[in-house]
Amino acid sequence: MSALADRVAIVTGGSRGIGKAIAATLAARGALVVVNYRQNQGAAEDTVAGIRAGGGAAELCRFDVSDGEATHQAVRQIVDRHGRIDILVNNAGVSVNALLPRLKETDWARVLATNLTGVFHCTQAVLRTMLRSRYGRIVNLTSVVAELGNAGQTAYGAAKAGVTGMTRSLAREIASRGITVNCVAPGFVETEMTAELPQTVRQEYLRLIPVGRLGEAGDVAALVAFLCAPDAGYITGQEIGVNGGMYM
Repeated sequence: MSALADRVAIVTGGSRGIGKAIAATLAARGALVVVNYRQNQGAAEDTVAGIRAGGGAAELCRFDVSDGEATHQAVRQIVDRHGRIDILVNNAGVSVNALLPRLKETDWARVLATNLTGVFHCTQAVLRTMLRSRYGRIVNLTSVVAELGNAGQTAYGAAKAGVTGMTRSLAREIASRGITVNCVAPGFVETEMTAELPQTVRQEYLRLIPVGRLGEAGDVAALVAFLCAPDAGYITGQEIGVNGGMYM
C-alpha cells in the first residue's frame, strides 16, 4: 500500500515550481491532492492533469491565502467533500526584491500577508479537522534566505523567519494530538524564477554551494513527502535545509 493512501492533502501555490513537484510527489505516494492556486489557472490545471495522467488523484481549489475568510471557506468546502484533511503544505509565496530604503510599505505588507499571514490562515483553517481526528502533518516552506540573509530581500527573509518561529511554537501546542509541524528551507532551486537570473548571478550562487549545482524541485518534494508520511510521526518542530550545503 502507498505510504499516503487515503490521505487528503492541500498544497498551496501548487501550480508551478516547488509546489507543483510537491503536489505530484504526494499524489504519486497515494494522497488525494488539492492543488491551490490564486491566479494562474492554466498552470494549475496542467498540474492536476499531469497527476491524473500518472494515475493519481487531484483537484483544483482557487483561493488567496492572504484572505482569511476565503481560506476558511475553501477549507470548509474541502472537508465537506472529503470528510477530512490530513496534510497541509504551506508553499504559496511571493517576493519583492528591493533594498530596504527603497522598499515600499505596500510591498512589505504584501510579502508578509502571503508568506506569513497566509500560513496562519491556512493552518488555523485545517486545525479543527486535524484536532478532531487526532492526526495531521503540516509542512511549511521557509528559505535559506531567512538563515543567511540576502540583500534586497528583507521582507521575504523576515516573513520566512517568522514562519520558522511559528512552526516551532505550534509544534509544541499540538504535538500531543498526533499532529506534527515542520518546515523545509530550500536553497536556490531551479524554477521559473531562477531561470531568469543572469548567468553571472547563477555562477556566484554556485560558488557558494558545496554540492556544485542548484537544487531541483524534486529534491525539496522528496523531503516534504517524507515529513508528511506516518513514519515521520516523531519529527516535529524542526527546520530542515535542502540547500546543497550552502548553509549548515
